[in-house]
Amino acid sequence: MQTSGLLCVLLIWTRLSSSLPSGNGSESGGDTTPLLLVSFDGFRADYLKHYTFPNLEKFFSSGLLVHELTNVFTTKTFPNHYSLVTGLYAESHGILASMMYDPATKKNFSIQNDSDPFWWNRAKPIWVSVEEAGYRAASAMWPGSDVNIQNHTLEYSFRYNSRVSFSERLGNLTQWMTENRAVKFAALYWEEPDRSGHLYGPENTKEMRRVLSEVDDLVGLLMEQLNTTGLWGKINVIITSDHGMTQCSEDRLIVLDKCVSPDSYRLVDLTPVAAIIPLKDNVTVYTNLSGCHSHMKVYLKDTLPDRLHYKNNERTQPIILVADEGWTIVKHGSLPRLGDHGYDNTLPSMHPFLAAHGPAFRPGYTMLSLNSVDLYPLMCHLIGIPPMPNNGSFARVRCVLAHEQCSELALAVGAVIGVLIILTTFTCLFRLMKNRDVSSARPFARLELDEDDDDEPLLE
Repeated sequence: MQTSGLLCVLLIWTRLSSSLPSGNGSESGGDTTPLLLVSFDGFRADYLKHYTFPNLEKFFSSGLLVHELTNVFTTKTFPNHYSLVTGLYAESHGILASMMYDPATKKNFSIQNDSDPFWWNRAKPIWVSVEEAGYRAASAMWPGSDVNIQNHTLEYSFRYNSRVSFSERLGNLTQWMTENRAVKFAALYWEEPDRSGHLYGPENTKEMRRVLSEVDDLVGLLMEQLNTTGLWGKINVIITSDHGMTQCSEDRLIVLDKCVSPDSYRLVDLTPVAAIIPLKDNVTVYTNLSGCHSHMKVYLKDTLPDRLHYKNNERTQPIILVADEGWTIVKHGSLPRLGDHGYDNTLPSMHPFLAAHGPAFRPGYTMLSLNSVDLYPLMCHLIGIPPMPNNGSFARVRCVLAHEQCSELALAVGAVIGVLIILTTFTCLFRLMKNRDVSSARPFARLELDEDDDDEPLLE
């Protein structure tokens, strides 16, 4: 009876272990498979529902599709691109917005003035970790990749130039990846459909259909180029974006100069998240802004919601204004653009998507949602390098991998089996102790099994 009880426990443990996820490090048996990360700026997740993408659908039909990524606040280009490659929230990596001011050094940051390592050094992006691990990394205009970060500059990269075509950017990366087998990570950035989304607004279906068709053609070009160079199917490719886009209107303007004196504050960043430094009476500025408009939330730095992961940084200004979806904050002027982003990161309109293809990914697998910071620990796992401390979770994303034996059903079954294991274990121990007390007067008598009585443990 004792032996059969222990074997029962062993059998349950065996079945449980086959149902739960298990990682095995490198996705190709120790030979690191290269990874290509591609970002199409401003690709809103639900574009996939409203427009046709024959090439993109071909890409993820035998790979992975995550319908929606929950990105980081603010939902701007620079913060989110740095979060993708560091796994950190904006308050942790320090790139809070496209316009920043540091009160200690009096330095200013903008898209046109972004090359000072001071702004980027707080975090270590994945390309630095890749090269510190002995591999090489490459980048085609990914934000921050041309900066000397933590005394490390990429050799295989070039400064941002919007006039350089997608084909040329891709061509450089594939050349580097084929000529130098040590290149294990490459990142590619493209400006569309963000640029057209700002210009026309996402509700202009005619123009968005045109530009999204062009983006899909670029995905086709990507697959063709990888096939021509012999990389298709041999490397892992992730296509994603930084944020979405929402429609704006002249009828939805919040004019700050109507609420507070222009000489009473300094404006660091504007719309839809404005950063304010009061110059005179903080209380008066805050009070006036608080009553300014019903479609604008006003926060003192310390009262920002924890869920935004935005207040714990010295570059976060004393007063933060957050416009409601589709509303635009201006000082005194007119509507600057028909489409915009940067709003609360819980809004579906701000969410991008993710698709992946390659030997590491489960073919035909889909997920409803994922946190964008989870991509970083996944990429580190794919390349086989240890991740830096981050806000992501590999556990939330590991089931996208081909070698993982997991699914929602398997995890549910595993939970049930776990409860059964506990109950069975206690039952077996109770019976063993009871039989031991009845059948033996020797308190230290050895348990004798029906089979071979050796010293090997049953469970390892």
